[in-house]
Amino acid sequence: MHLAPPRLRRPLTGLAGLALLGTALTGLGAAPAPAADTATYLNSRAPIPDRVADLLRRMTLKEKIGQLDQLALVTLQGTCNWSGGALNQDCLHSVLVDNAAGSILSGGGMPPQVNSPKDWAELTNQVQNYAITYSRLHIPILYGIDAVHGHNNVLGATMFPQQIGMGATWDPALETAVEQSTQRAVAATGTTWAFGPVAEVARDQRWGRYYEAFSEDPLLTGTMAASAVRGLQDGSSGTQVAATVKHFAGYSQPLNGHDRVPADYSPRYLQDTILPAYQQAIAAGALSVMADSGAVNGVPVTASHELLTDVLRGRYHFDGVVVSDWSDVRSLQTAYHVAADYPEAVAEAVNAGVDMAMEPTDAPGFSAAALTAVQRGLLSRQRIDQAVSRVLTLKFRMGLFEHPYVDAGRADAVVNGADLGLARKAATESAVLLRNEHAVLPFTAATHRLVVTGPSADNLPNQLGGWSIGWQGVPNGTTVPGVTVLAGLKAGAPAGTTVDYQPDPTAAAAALKEADAAVVVVGNTPGAEGPNDQPNPSLSAEQQAQVAALQATGKPVVVVVIADRPLVLGSAANTAGLLMAWLPGTEGGDAVADLLYGKAEPSGRLPVSWPKAIGNEPEFYTQLPGTNGGTDSGYSPLFAFGAGLSYTGWQTGAPGLDRATVRSDTTLQVTVPVTNSGARDGDLVVPVYVSQAVSKVLTPPKWLVGFTRVHLAAGASGTANLNVPVSLLAHTQGDITGAGHPQVAPGSYTLLAGDATTGTGFTVR
Repeated sequence: MHLAPPRLRRPLTGLAGLALLGTALTGLGAAPAPAADTATYLNSRAPIPDRVADLLRRMTLKEKIGQLDQLALVTLQGTCNWSGGALNQDCLHSVLVDNAAGSILSGGGMPPQVNSPKDWAELTNQVQNYAITYSRLHIPILYGIDAVHGHNNVLGATMFPQQIGMGATWDPALETAVEQSTQRAVAATGTTWAFGPVAEVARDQRWGRYYEAFSEDPLLTGTMAASAVRGLQDGSSGTQVAATVKHFAGYSQPLNGHDRVPADYSPRYLQDTILPAYQQAIAAGALSVMADSGAVNGVPVTASHELLTDVLRGRYHFDGVVVSDWSDVRSLQTAYHVAADYPEAVAEAVNAGVDMAMEPTDAPGFSAAALTAVQRGLLSRQRIDQAVSRVLTLKFRMGLFEHPYVDAGRADAVVNGADLGLARKAATESAVLLRNEHAVLPFTAATHRLVVTGPSADNLPNQLGGWSIGWQGVPNGTTVPGVTVLAGLKAGAPAGTTVDYQPDPTAAAAALKEADAAVVVVGNTPGAEGPNDQPNPSLSAEQQAQVAALQATGKPVVVVVIADRPLVLGSAANTAGLLMAWLPGTEGGDAVADLLYGKAEPSGRLPVSWPKAIGNEPEFYTQLPGTNGGTDSGYSPLFAFGAGLSYTGWQTGAPGLDRATVRSDTTLQVTVPVTNSGARDGDLVVPVYVSQAVSKVLTPPKWLVGFTRVHLAAGASGTANLNVPVSLLAHTQGDITGAGHPQVAPGSYTLLAGDATTGTGFTVR
């Protein structure tokens, strides 16, 4: 029965709004058990395909089209645009009833009117309740959120290191634990569709989203992204969250380094380097995929049948929902000009493989355009039914028809300050020690006075980066709980050590003359996407000058970098100590202090290459060989991929193999002897690479085929055990068109462990 909503122009707020809508939310909000004659789609005991088919046949064409649209929260608030404020019934009715929208999202900087976990839960309950109560068929909505380093839009939620930092841990199990924590927080607030992980490879330090990627290496990226998917979709909390692998595919290496500028990849590079990480993440069971906003090889990905259907569904067997990125369907007309009008743009995207369009601010416009596309014969009803079936399948998989609401009364307890120890561990493992001249670190009992300075020493927004409460970072005037580096150094200082904070550079240099050492915390400021593009990704001249003034005192200087990418350091590259902390999250200050004071052992390793000069971007360790012998024409970083120091000593032996001759469809059992030759317990990242003696197509000097972490006590020896599928040796064969297929070429190969230049040979027959 269709219930006509009261046409009140006043907004709905708090639990009073829920009462006005006529639904009492108690407990976990389970839907009532179906009666014996209930429609199949409302019968939780019926198979999902049967439920989908039953619901689909009951829907009008306009209701089906509505399920393919995702609207931003701002269309439900205030005056139904960007005015913000409380939910408004007229706005809710227009979006959720008149246009039957299938999904709502809160992007970066779109929190409820009051931002707490309880507020989020109450808001999502209200939106969900309106959709269920007043839509003709009582279909729940999917509520999406960019939860990229914790539930990062919500005040009180723990924020973990950004993905580039998690890549530096080389610890898939830790990444899974971080995403399990994120899942619990997201689920507690009713926002059960998470837009992450990012499965791009980080290939150009100028790009504004560089820090959202795990690594420049496809295998490390894919392994971490797959671990993220498994963590986000771990339903052990009782509520399912859908992960979204993004942005499929080829987003991260735009032609001029700027966000959303078209990319040009050779077919071989696309197939061998760009796509594998996505494939790993999708194989982990991701329920959704977000299409790349950019264009690849002259075709906008939102309109690419090759990528979104032939590759994603045909080769990778993906069976979930493909959602576009922000306003990308309309951009096919307005920016890319591959469609003459909006109906044609909708048809192009949906026919290519988009199941849901993130068309965030114009529900009537999308509905009208899609209907027109059908009337013109541009878009078939069969393709619409296919897309709607995928959206409905996701809703049934998520259990939204049975459990559409969350217990708002529990949200604060579940989210606020959760898993701080895990966040501290993640920030500690992510930090990479790159210089430690004369063993200046860890600071010893002889360090009685420590001068702390630098623009990021006491700056939590810098420490969190973009996508933190707001899209471009923590908004001005917003206080976020967390521990800065200064606070961590003060709280963790050993007895007898005084921490002297001097924010003024001149005063800091003067104070250092009477102190034992300085910690200067430098880096860049928060940002995201295009506004965060940095054609000159280097440490500012002012910060370089500050470091130089400190060094001029002759006292030891330790630089801590809080940044979203490796920065060309210039004169600041040669200090006694250098620690890259990335964007370490709310507990980053304690993590940095633990490392500098020696309470924790550095174990992070660079997941990306660190350029030494502007103009060397893009730079990555798998750069193909050439004949140019000029300066920096080859791979010539300041710090190489995989670099990182420890406080203890490590010795890594040559890899051992279970056989010397293998087939291309087998897996190598690899053992690497490791010894902790120092005086401290520690963890070591053990990467294993392969090199190919001769190849008909160019291959990198070496490429990663496996990695693991080992923990050893001081003086102990052990063995790292890895399984290396021989398929990871494959490269696309053929001539310059790249028309061949990835194959493992027969011949001689060498396995290398760590940074060794000699290894163990084997043959593929």
